[in-house]
Amino acid sequence: MSLNHLFPGNWDGKIANNITLSRKSPIIIAGPCMLESLSLGLEVGSFLKAKCAELNLPYVFKSSYDKANRTSVKSVRGPGLHAGLEWLQHIRQELNVPVLTDVHSSAQALEAGKYVDIIQIPAFLCKQRELLVAAASTGKVLQIKKGQWATSEEMIEIANFLQKCGNPKVILVERGSCFGYNNLVVDFRNLVEMNKEGHAVIFDATHAVQLPGAAGGKSSGLRHMVHPLTRAALAVGVEGIFMEVHSNPEAALSDADTQLSMDLAEKILVDIANMTK
Repeated sequence: MSLNHLFPGNWDGKIANNITLSRKSPIIIAGPCMLESLSLGLEVGSFLKAKCAELNLPYVFKSSYDKANRTSVKSVRGPGLHAGLEWLQHIRQELNVPVLTDVHSSAQALEAGKYVDIIQIPAFLCKQRELLVAAASTGKVLQIKKGQWATSEEMIEIANFLQKCGNPKVILVERGSCFGYNNLVVDFRNLVEMNKEGHAVIFDATHAVQLPGAAGGKSSGLRHMVHPLTRAALAVGVEGIFMEVHSNPEAALSDADTQLSMDLAEKILVDIANMTK
């Protein structure tokens, strides 16, 4: 797929001035699962920006200001909308990178659209029409996570709906499908099916290895599977890889079992660069 490829709706795949979606140079969307602090965001984002620049991989910083879909009442949710967006704006300006965050309501979508380059719709909310309409109205790039229960055909319909709302700048994300209780599997056919009408497709490498709710009120996961599944996704064909990275994953306040250490993230990034030369 060349840099001048047009996605449905004549979208050119442009994320920022110097970043355009292309399978020849897959985009890396990465950062801490939760914005635990501004300093954590800057530390991880600085590392990832430098490593991606070294490997000639386009980079977008991601993190969440509110982890609204939590299993346990004891779970930490994050700094909240206003502080979180201020931190994201600071990271965007200081690191000079595009940023992505997820939203959970129409009001949040409209507010986040003032600060971020990509608005992400969480998997559990991928069919919420009011939320989709609000996100589309911002004119920002929209990254839609495939529900763990959703089919590729349903995701294509969501992309078509957003295009009818006047925003063709849509990225569809595969993050695994429910396989009984507390387990996800990746059906790599979804990557092919979601792309067959030309839609941009991202593989969410760290959420795809989650074991939802399998750790006594919180999710567990299989971190060692992130690398091989990333290789498989690249072999099938994607416009980018999404992964969560933390300076100390074992102490992370969310997704501690699936976030990558910076050392492991570096190994995977090197492999991505080698596979797409």
